[in-house]
Amino acid sequence: MPAFNQNRGKIIQIIFGVVFLVIAGQLINLQLFSVKYKLAAENNALFRKVIYPDRGIIFDRKGKAVLENTISYDLVVIPSEARGIDTLSFCKLMDIDKDEYKKRMRDIIFRTGYVRIGVFEALLSPEMYARLNENIYKYPGFNLTERSVRSYPYHTAAHVLGYIAEVDTSFLRRHKDEGYQMGDYAGYTGLERTYEKVLMGERGVKNYIRDNRSRIQGSYENGLYDTAAVAGKNIHLALDVELQKFGEQLMTNKVGSIVAIDPQTGGILCMVSAPTYDPNYLTGNQRGRHYVDLLFDPRKPFNNRGIGTYYSPGSTFKTIVGIVGLTEGVIDERTTVTCPGYFTGCGTGKPKCLDKGTFQFKEAVAHSDNTYFSTVFKRTLDQQRYHGADSALTVFNSYATTFGLGHKLGIDLPAEQRGILPTSAYYRKIFGQNWYSCNIISNAIGQGEVTTTLLQLANVMAIISNKGWFYTPHMVDSIEGGDEFNMLDAFHEKHYTDKRIPDSIFDAVQDGMQAVVDYGTAARSRIPGIVMCGKTGTVENYARVNGRVEKQQDHSFFGAFAPRDKPRIAIAVICENAGQGAWAAAPIASLMVEKYLRDSITSPERKAMLEEFSKKNLIPKLMRIAMEKRDSVKQAKESRLLEQKMLKEAADSADAEENNTIDGTPATPETPAAPEKNTRKITASVAILNNTEKKQKRHTA
Repeated sequence: MPAFNQNRGKIIQIIFGVVFLVIAGQLINLQLFSVKYKLAAENNALFRKVIYPDRGIIFDRKGKAVLENTISYDLVVIPSEARGIDTLSFCKLMDIDKDEYKKRMRDIIFRTGYVRIGVFEALLSPEMYARLNENIYKYPGFNLTERSVRSYPYHTAAHVLGYIAEVDTSFLRRHKDEGYQMGDYAGYTGLERTYEKVLMGERGVKNYIRDNRSRIQGSYENGLYDTAAVAGKNIHLALDVELQKFGEQLMTNKVGSIVAIDPQTGGILCMVSAPTYDPNYLTGNQRGRHYVDLLFDPRKPFNNRGIGTYYSPGSTFKTIVGIVGLTEGVIDERTTVTCPGYFTGCGTGKPKCLDKGTFQFKEAVAHSDNTYFSTVFKRTLDQQRYHGADSALTVFNSYATTFGLGHKLGIDLPAEQRGILPTSAYYRKIFGQNWYSCNIISNAIGQGEVTTTLLQLANVMAIISNKGWFYTPHMVDSIEGGDEFNMLDAFHEKHYTDKRIPDSIFDAVQDGMQAVVDYGTAARSRIPGIVMCGKTGTVENYARVNGRVEKQQDHSFFGAFAPRDKPRIAIAVICENAGQGAWAAAPIASLMVEKYLRDSITSPERKAMLEEFSKKNLIPKLMRIAMEKRDSVKQAKESRLLEQKMLKEAADSADAEENNTIDGTPATPETPAAPEKNTRKITASVAILNNTEKKQKRHTA
């Protein structure tokens, strides 16, 4: 044989040998060393059940559970195992149509795959759970699994407590390193969001072995690889749930907010945002429908008006103007200013004032005299030592900032707004380099460009009551088991106002605020036996209506604290478009103060006031119009949907009878096909409903 052929034969032998060795090596690797296919095989034989822990319970300041856990059930499915079920009877059981069934199955396959478990319907109602529990054996691939869900026994404080929801892809991207997966629930708003890592606990896992038909046969390896769920930590609030409920009662049919603080600790005693809603609405299987209803409510009930909306503070801001003016020495307690009915210092006749006369500081606060505080503000900005209003405003803002204005306070709730303390740079852009005090005189009475949140106003009341110090307002007082993440450290630090302000100036302001309640603008809101210091505020506001800016009813403000000696509560109230501060906000605040300090409203006069403001409807006019329009559109839409549903049900029934099948299966003697003429009668009778019949159908539905 030629040498060439011999060499070629050896080369071919070597190639075959190498190929054999590679194949043999790969087989050995796959069978003995490879984890990938071992895991794939185990996944086919194992059923991995996630055990969701109980989230931490939330207690109020008196140990009452305001947010706890209850058991609900999800209907879950493995799509590959649900083929061939009687979908028509299943859809009737679930009260859905076939299109909805197909859509849900497609979504599950997209999210979790064809052979993995997915949630078909979450948070079943007790009635639906009972129906499914009796019939689930008829539908292979479907199972009922329990889940711990949130429950709100007091039906209150929705904006504070927040809600949890199933995580979506956006959430998973933002928290990709925190162990969340599709099907998990997490806090989305309120305390549920802020303290998510405290409340959530740790998930557990149970592993079960399955046979070749995917039926559960028992625990895998006797639970060797199972992990136990660890419950979340409980937290304790400064909030008084009874005061919170009382505040929500007073704010029924009103738009606005109440914020009350314990001045000695900074703990939030209540935070009411009106309109509110029962937080249980966002826990059950009707969550989606309730969410949409709330989302499109013209009153915007999802907005926490205590921290998420900022307003012109109105005359409550005069307390700051007075403190700065007294500290800067442009006035003292005996300084008098005469008001002829309007402010004369800027030559415009504005702002107007309600009470004509000559006032010293205390009386000016008591009667909320616009001319007096416009004079104080102008004198502050016109001081020669600052060489112009530009620099003087910077000094004014340096005082106001130490009262917590113009920046976020740092409360442990999401979506806090900062409010606005307009700067000199802002006014230079509007008025030029040489602007002067009269350009911004409306700021003197809390109008103009100054804006605050209600939380900031309540905090100002706490600062005045404490004569110059405060703790950062906060909801949570303590965490059981310790503050592992140091989330409460910021609430233990004491903050002080500008050191130039002596206690004597706070005494003077408190004298004026006590006079407000004793005989001034809020005299109607005086509480027998309790010395309360307060300040009313009336805030002009405007809205765009049909393309035009129109003035609306004034906002009603009131800020207060009580008792004057050793204060236990500082409070701020706003009722949007409810008129002067004394008309709505002040009476509501005084009832809240009495409720907190005495635990009840006792005298006949005060009980009458409680009944009056619990029933009073102060919803702003534009919102009432929008609500009426929404309700009429909603009613018409529901009528159309009901008719369409009835037509579709009749058509589906007709198709099933005409084809003599149920989901592709020939009809049995128990499900006989109807004659064609009957099918036509059913369709026609629904299609030509007269108005009387439609009303009857709607009533029945």
